Amino acid sequence: VQLQASGGGLVQAGGSLRLSCAARDDIFGIATMGWHRQVPGKERELVAAINTGGSTNYANSVKGRFTISRDNAKSTVSLQMNNLKPEDTGVYYCKAGYRLRDWWGQGTLVTVSS
Repeated sequence: VQLQASGGGLVQAGGSLRLSCAARDDIFGIATMGWHRQVPGKERELVAAINTGGSTNYANSVKGRFTISRDNAKSTVSLQMNNLKPEDTGVYYCKAGYRLRDWWGQGTLVTVSS
């Protein structure tokens, strides 16, 4: 398995969740890591990404609430999600990207109740 995601679940609005994704070492070492979200009827969208140098990029809707980080020793990327809103509900996918190659992990469902 190249990417293995964990975390997710059901939380009330205002709560927090943490997603983690363990990547194969050779992939993690070269790839920009990210989390994408998909809801029924909509395209998958970027939530947050972090490159090998630690630079981050966030969707406007999650800025100030979500934090992406990478642990190079464990080849893991995490997404700390605070102050969750019902509109954050969706299936979250971990992605590794390097040049023209993408690797996707299995999705993990996040449900935020109002």
